[in-house]
Amino acid sequence: MAGAYDPATDGRVSTELRGHVFLIGLDRPKKLNGLSLKMLRELAEAYTAFECEARARVGLLFAHGPNFTAGLQLDQVGPRMASGEPIYPPGLVDPMSLREPVRTKPLVCAVQGICFTAGIELMLAADVVVAAEDSRFAQLEVRRGIMPTGGATIRFVERAGWGNAQRWLLTGDEFVAAEALRLGFVQEVVPAGRSVARALEIAEAIARQAPLAVRASLASSRKFIDEGPRAAAAQLDEVQKHLSKTADAAEGVRAFLEKREARFEGR
Repeated sequence: MAGAYDPATDGRVSTELRGHVFLIGLDRPKKLNGLSLKMLRELAEAYTAFECEARARVGLLFAHGPNFTAGLQLDQVGPRMASGEPIYPPGLVDPMSLREPVRTKPLVCAVQGICFTAGIELMLAADVVVAAEDSRFAQLEVRRGIMPTGGATIRFVERAGWGNAQRWLLTGDEFVAAEALRLGFVQEVVPAGRSVARALEIAEAIARQAPLAVRASLASSRKFIDEGPRAAAAQLDEVQKHLSKTADAAEGVRAFLEKREARFEGR
């Protein structure tokens, strides 16, 4: 097999269900959380487990140690790319949300320290990103003789516009958290050491909302991105009609009338 790996040394992806939040952790801090083939496979497995876990309402992607990830381990992943073999096993949820199947539940991402190449693509595939002020970003592929294939060429333009995207895609230059915020790549910048805690706060806030309504809102936004405003607008009334008949919608009305926080069950 191209790019053989050693399970004992090539890191891992941790998972934990904490209440309704499914935590997914990149765990190879001694190698700057460089993504080996083993970790990439485990990442897809973790996203699939998150998607299938009924108790999980929102995911949180983070990294163990001081850095998010230095990107792909090219000596392993390069041969796989050259062979044309898929990086992620078919049938598993794509962590980059580029190919079916893609997750239907929201994902919050916490980044800190080095966040290069595939790390940026993973965070841009998430729905909300919190960055520590010590974060460092770079889309370095052009300096390695390749191009980004995890979504950067699409999402840089989508979020930041043409000129801003090409400024960083075509130079491979490094940029800081304040620039990532300006570009719309991250939604909050917090003090160093606080990104995971703040991302968890946001994830828990999402998890307290009505799960069916959250997933429907996410799906509507994706419909707009993928197919445009007319396609998204065409589904609004029918989806709202369905949601209005759910037990969670009835609970939402009761909570409003009783002036209390709603207790949603996802049905």
